[in-house]
Amino acid sequence: MLFLLISTSISVNLNGNDDLCTADMILSVCMILCVMALLCLLHTYVFFPLLMRGLLYFSSDKKQPAIAENELPHLSILIAAHNEVKVIGDKLQSIIDNQYPEDKLEILVGSDSSTDGTDEQVDLLSKKFPCIKLFRFNNRSGKPAIINQLANQSVGTVLVITDANVFFDKDTLRQLAMSFKNNSVGLADTRMVNTGLKKSGISHQEKAYISSEVVTKYAEGKIWGCMMGPFGGCYAVRKELYQPVPEKNLVDDFYVSMKVLEQGYQCVSNPDAVVYEEVSNNLKIEYHRKTRIATGNFQNLKAFSHLLWKGKGIGFCFLSHKVLRWLGPLFLITVLICSGIMVLINGGNLFFEILFTGISLSLLMVLFDRILNLAGIHLSLLRLNTHFIVMNIALLKGLIRYLKGVNSGVWQPTERHQ
Repeated sequence: MLFLLISTSISVNLNGNDDLCTADMILSVCMILCVMALLCLLHTYVFFPLLMRGLLYFSSDKKQPAIAENELPHLSILIAAHNEVKVIGDKLQSIIDNQYPEDKLEILVGSDSSTDGTDEQVDLLSKKFPCIKLFRFNNRSGKPAIINQLANQSVGTVLVITDANVFFDKDTLRQLAMSFKNNSVGLADTRMVNTGLKKSGISHQEKAYISSEVVTKYAEGKIWGCMMGPFGGCYAVRKELYQPVPEKNLVDDFYVSMKVLEQGYQCVSNPDAVVYEEVSNNLKIEYHRKTRIATGNFQNLKAFSHLLWKGKGIGFCFLSHKVLRWLGPLFLITVLICSGIMVLINGGNLFFEILFTGISLSLLMVLFDRILNLAGIHLSLLRLNTHFIVMNIALLKGLIRYLKGVNSGVWQPTERHQ
């Protein structure tokens, strides 16, 4: 198709007058760029997820092998916490309630210069449960630096890296441990269940996005063993495969998983290892979180661009699921500008008129949705559009921030109990 468009453009340029040739050349270039950008967007948001679901449907359904009590690995649970007094007690209790063998479990909490009583609460619980160990860090270091140091202090064969606000189901640890019965598995993700949904914010839209991602990531892991990054709230990795995360890296979980793939091991999702997290509801807070993640995404793109050429599904999934999505705002801008030029120069082309009008209205609908929100009116489709547009703006801002340079891996945790 692109060859046909280019050939048509060249033919027109050779046969027309200068002005006509210039106009036709602009139209041809705009058409090619617009179609390519649109196909990239459709591939990452529609075609690739549908393909993965289709492959998953026809894949063999092998049950995860059971694991005997004496085969359970020694787990080291690593938690980086900064001012998490609201959740840290319930978090640690949810781990203890798993009833994993005490002689095969340790919980290492790294307090990143907490000042709100987090340390005192962990200290109190450690007296009751000796497997809990507190490590105080007086200077703010950031999550990657804390986890790196906790990993060095750990004695387990499997590291479970988890956030303070993510709570465990009764069987989470055993299910995670079962994932490593397969010697080719280097990293296993949990299944995140979202709580705290509200109509007034973006929690329903965020949950819908996360639910779609859960299925896609599960399919990547099951079909090719190359799940593109755990959700970060809770995942497990073989200690021997854990590579220290650069201290300025802002998305450590993706870095760790790509290092596992780089070493020839599989990354999978275990839907039976359930954890719970309150889904983000505040648009402004989520925008800032997504901006930080987007900045880290481009750090990881630089670090792992060589894996785009790696086989066994890794390169294909990395490009389709991540890279094209990270570049989504550039594709949207390309489609908007090029379709606008096509309409301006060559009015009457219905396809490009629909594209230009559709994206323009989508941008205007964000403002309309915010006005309705202030009036207490919440329309799901409008809010979904707002979520999509704002998250792409966050991606664009993250790209700009990355290009300017990242000086620190320290960031504030998302506000709890929104």
